[in-house]
Amino acid sequence: MAAPVEALASGARNLQAAPIRIGTRGSALALAQTHEVRARLMAAHGLPEQAFAIRIIKTTGDVIVDRPLAEAGGKALFTKEIEEALLANDIDLAVHSIKDMATVLPSGLAIAAALEREDPRDAFISVKFRSIDGMPAGSVVGTSSPRRQAQLKRLRPDIEVAGLRGNVETRLRKLGEGAADAVVLACAGLNRLGLAHRITMAIPIDVMLPAVAQGAIGIEIRSTDHRTAELVTPLNHEPTALCTTAERAFLARLEGSCRTPVAGHAGLQSGAIEFRGMTLSPDGRQCFIAKRNGPAHEAAAIGADAAEELLAGGALAFLGRSP
Repeated sequence: MAAPVEALASGARNLQAAPIRIGTRGSALALAQTHEVRARLMAAHGLPEQAFAIRIIKTTGDVIVDRPLAEAGGKALFTKEIEEALLANDIDLAVHSIKDMATVLPSGLAIAAALEREDPRDAFISVKFRSIDGMPAGSVVGTSSPRRQAQLKRLRPDIEVAGLRGNVETRLRKLGEGAADAVVLACAGLNRLGLAHRITMAIPIDVMLPAVAQGAIGIEIRSTDHRTAELVTPLNHEPTALCTTAERAFLARLEGSCRTPVAGHAGLQSGAIEFRGMTLSPDGRQCFIAKRNGPAHEAAAIGADAAEELLAGGALAFLGRSP
């Protein structure tokens, strides 16, 4: 039986030699998200900061900086080593951007909590232009995301889209150095880093559909670790958990990856999930869209059903699959 949260919290106050170990990447954004999780756990259980130890783990995705991640194996490269540390019992919980997580987790691991989602929209940033529509033909927008590249090409086939790797600060620096006329980043990351003032325009969701789970922080644990599950349960935001469940089910059914331009977003209104999903050709010229509404308790089925519509409509060609 899992230990009561009260007992866990009381004991943790005296666990100076064995603090609760939190695994994370070392980027400024990853650390900001981890500090947020730690602060919420401290508040939820009355624990001091020294009851936690943050373990920075360098992932394959952090090491590869000379080529697009799509060429190296996809977004799970940002979680692989952290998940290995969890399975090896080197850490007790891991903090991730859920959009970086594989839709099928390694055996023995589970997402135990999803924090309330930040702004899921993409951010247009430029010191020259006020919006995507305001850019003249031939302007260059920097982004390494196939999803953003395809949607930008669909919106503005007369502009150039250039690959731009690096963390948030690196891409903003490259923008300032003239590597592009604009960049597209996630509003959530900019907000969490205190850089909301750099956003020129938050792109409406009906103009640029976000990545699956964009803006959501997930806490991953060993599925048999009931004590840690009890610890993080108070941080779970059920609407975010339901919406990201629908989105991840959509992506899982498509078997999409970093190589595939796939977008999906769910909202929760009056107990019902409202979902919109999309897959595009890399050049943005072809696009399939599916919309679904249904009761929140059927979140996973709603996402999967939307994916089935796209697969039946011809999305297989984009996904590199055969019927």
